[in-house]
Amino acid sequence: MKFTAIALLSIFGAASAGTPQLSISVRDGNFDGIDGLDPTLKWEASSSTGDVDLTYGVEAAARPTKDVASLPRSIWGKASTNVSGWGVSARADIDCDGYNSADIEVNADNEENDMSVKLVANVGGESSVKSVEATKGMDIDGARLTVTPRLDLEEDNRDVVVTYNNGDTDVKLTASADNQEVEISHSTGDTDIKLTASVDSQELTISQKINDTNRVAPTINNSGEFSVEYERTLGDDSSVTATLKPNESIDVEWKDDAWTANVNMPLDGTEITGANVGIKRDVSF
Repeated sequence: MKFTAIALLSIFGAASAGTPQLSISVRDGNFDGIDGLDPTLKWEASSSTGDVDLTYGVEAAARPTKDVASLPRSIWGKASTNVSGWGVSARADIDCDGYNSADIEVNADNEENDMSVKLVANVGGESSVKSVEATKGMDIDGARLTVTPRLDLEEDNRDVVVTYNNGDTDVKLTASADNQEVEISHSTGDTDIKLTASVDSQELTISQKINDTNRVAPTINNSGEFSVEYERTLGDDSSVTATLKPNESIDVEWKDDAWTANVNMPLDGTEITGANVGIKRDVSF
């Protein structure tokens, strides 16, 4: 007997008072009957034991099958508590392909000293620490400054990220021994400007709100590549966004409350060479 989404909902509903969420998408633009659907079930819940708060969840395919073990796509759990003024949390994401390893993320935040530390590791198989970073924040004359040294042990990279915000302007500087990149965002009235620049590349985006329902945002980089994004707000949590990348693609996203439709149309010159369609609706039980 095959298990269906209804059976999975029954299992999750009995396990906890948490509310499952079912998303149904058209898979790879395939409309050929039920096989073209890709239903996904997400469920999460929370509890506590002593001073430790627990949250946990699962994402699983909700397709008919006799192999129940093949349904889970991701399983995760998180524990949070306070230790000597530090808010500490640890999250584990289990690899559902074999269940022999898990990604671990540990975060520690000290609000009084405006500091935080983050560690990412993998356990099972070849256990190792992947990355470590620490952030120190400072408030200076109404502005916000943060400094984050980062160590990526997987790629053997070391860099420092500095951010600055004074309300209308955000600046982000990323610097390592091999590369430096700065990102500047500024808002003034109905116009948002974003500049990203490094030694090898520069990109500028200007987003202009035309009126209450229309926005246009052209982007150009130092290679001469150009794109235009147009967004129209339809009201009631609905909007249509179209992005044109000449000689590459036209992308359209339509949001209508719980529905989201995405259409990607590759371009060869001015010719549309195909269409990839995805349709999704979130259904909460």
